[in-house]
Amino acid sequence: MAQAQLYQQIPSQSLAEKRGYDYDLIIVGGGIIGLTLAAALYDSRLRILLIEARVQSASVAKGQAYAIHMLSALIYQGIGIWDKILPQIETYNRVRLSDADYANVVEFSTSDIGSQDLGYVAEHQALLYPLQEFVKNSPNITYLCPGEVVSTEYLQNMATVEVKVAGEIRRIRSRLIVAADGGKSRIRQAAGIKTRGWKYWQSCIVAFVKPEKPHKNTAYEKFQSSGPFAILPLPQNRCRIVWTAPHEEAKALCALDDEQFLTQLQQRFGDQMGKLELLGDRFIFQVQLMQSDRYALHRLALIGDAAHKCHPVGGQGLNLGIRDAAALAEVIKQAHCDGKDIGDVKVLKTYESWRKKENLAILGFTDLLDRVFSNQFLPVVMARRFGLWIMQRVSLIKIFNLKLMIGLKGRIPQLAKGD
Repeated sequence: MAQAQLYQQIPSQSLAEKRGYDYDLIIVGGGIIGLTLAAALYDSRLRILLIEARVQSASVAKGQAYAIHMLSALIYQGIGIWDKILPQIETYNRVRLSDADYANVVEFSTSDIGSQDLGYVAEHQALLYPLQEFVKNSPNITYLCPGEVVSTEYLQNMATVEVKVAGEIRRIRSRLIVAADGGKSRIRQAAGIKTRGWKYWQSCIVAFVKPEKPHKNTAYEKFQSSGPFAILPLPQNRCRIVWTAPHEEAKALCALDDEQFLTQLQQRFGDQMGKLELLGDRFIFQVQLMQSDRYALHRLALIGDAAHKCHPVGGQGLNLGIRDAAALAEVIKQAHCDGKDIGDVKVLKTYESWRKKENLAILGFTDLLDRVFSNQFLPVVMARRFGLWIMQRVSLIKIFNLKLMIGLKGRIPQLAKGD
């Protein structure tokens, strides 16, 4: 869809004056989470403007990939887009959890929860492109890209956004603004919402590899004293590795040439899939935990990384954002059906109380996992290995942890129930 066509869909001032606002809802940030919220509201009859500043995201350029949990898949099924996503991604039906050289490996399988799959692994574009196409074909959604939000203002009866498009500033009025613009959210910062958290002593190296032997649809989480090491299966027998290490060690690894890096990688990866071939570039990013003090103000809601960030262990980050989008969509649709103002902070507090507590629990869980397993203090080592031994033998504990990891604990959004 051409930029000019998108811009022309923004209502004229005369029409806006009749209604008092141009859109019911403005979503700032057209990445996966912003698109998911827009897609979840396609049947709401609400008029939605989705604003994205960049034509191609950095995640596409870097070939980012994610673990997609069972609950996220159910949400996309509820939206009606999963059949477009599934052919482009890989399933996994086993997860192997190990601690350095400890002999007892905890293996989760589909039989533990009676499902066909445990989860999926998707490259960024495998989610982004089907969502973009779905949203562009939804008559109640205007997808504005590129468009840069210059300023926001929150009034009693409306919120306003000034957007720069093709060098021209346009003032747009809405009942609600949703910030889906990432961890450095300008919308959150402009609203004065503070955050709490810290940057870890670790960075993550991510890369694609092609193993000599089949990955057998198995995901691995290998804990080492320097940090977790994850192997995620992808289509065409490729794997995505997420290698966590202290900053200086991670920088030194990234500075190696391909052959030297592969030698180090092979030692950490193991020989279960034979020799490895490095595909494309390696990328490094610092790990951070962050929780916003508020997820909602009058006429403003935060979702995804704009609201929170967590350690990548367990692949929780994107999935938390997908759940945020589904939860906010449910709250907005219910309020609209009840004749309530969707931008009223009392309505938005329902979303905040739902998601903030659940996200905090996962942030704490991932932080604890990283600290307990990235630790050589002997009593901690003995305690965690005893925990793995217990988990391996007590099915109730094993199933509880598995359901927590794949999103089947906590409140399930209506979209995921298939009702």
